[in-house]
Amino acid sequence: MRRGRRTHGASDGASDRVIGGPIGAAAGRALGGACLVILAACAPAGTGTGASGSATPATAPSTTPSSGQATSKPPAGPPGVKPRAGEVRPIEHTGDLPPVISSIPTKRKVVFLTIDDGWEQDPGFAAQIRDQRIPVTAFAMRDAVEAKGTPDEAGGRARYVGAGKWGYFRQLRDAGVPVENHTLTHPDLRLLGRDAQRREICGAAKLIGKQVGTRPTLFRPPFGAYNTDTLTAARSCGVTAVLLWTATVQPGGKIAYQVPDKRLRPGDILLMHFRPNLARDFRVLVGKIRRRGYELGNLQAYLAAARIR
Repeated sequence: MRRGRRTHGASDGASDRVIGGPIGAAAGRALGGACLVILAACAPAGTGTGASGSATPATAPSTTPSSGQATSKPPAGPPGVKPRAGEVRPIEHTGDLPPVISSIPTKRKVVFLTIDDGWEQDPGFAAQIRDQRIPVTAFAMRDAVEAKGTPDEAGGRARYVGAGKWGYFRQLRDAGVPVENHTLTHPDLRLLGRDAQRREICGAAKLIGKQVGTRPTLFRPPFGAYNTDTLTAARSCGVTAVLLWTATVQPGGKIAYQVPDKRLRPGDILLMHFRPNLARDFRVLVGKIRRRGYELGNLQAYLAAARIR
């Protein structure tokens, strides 16, 4: 675990407990200008290589059909369900600063998966995303992706730290995963001045644009901690929205809720991390979400429907 990072454990199902961390200026689901501060922590992301260091293919291998069979083609476009006409309420915010968002305003039973940092670059996770077309948004942090520092081993012994570095994120990109901004070094931004915050955010934006090919427009502050200087700096770096979350995913695929009824709610944004045993935990999580009758949504399409571009 990186020094200074805070995480919360939880059990799942009927015994899932509520996350009790302090919440910033406005509690709960920060829509628009509401400011939700300091919730959970952050962690790993990865590269598409196996234990031997060999690269995992960025796309599923093609197979030769038997005689008389047509070759199936993967569905076109980004993965995940898209919003219906009129489904999403606009996210209101005042001024020209990016809105702070912890959930999407919809009544549809849809949730959104996000994953932070970049430590554990599990090839099995990348394969699930690619082969099952599961919608996920990654928030990459330079030091984690490049394996600078102590990895997050909350889920067990790390196996794939730095296995592919930015090449792993390019594999995720090719599988339909948007790669967004989570700073260079994962500081508590409230302890930095505006210029230092801008260096963290803009530096990461520039690096991601160079390594992945698309400059990020979404930003997740480390620890969920931010202030007005953060929003001002983020805007100057091309950020259109600051993304928080409504529940965290713990080792074992357990969901730690931040609401008293300990249930998923329509529009929830779930935060998970690139930790050991990610592929296994991710299978558990996706199965759990679907058993509860929820769909996995395309976050970018829903933000666009909420007039966030």
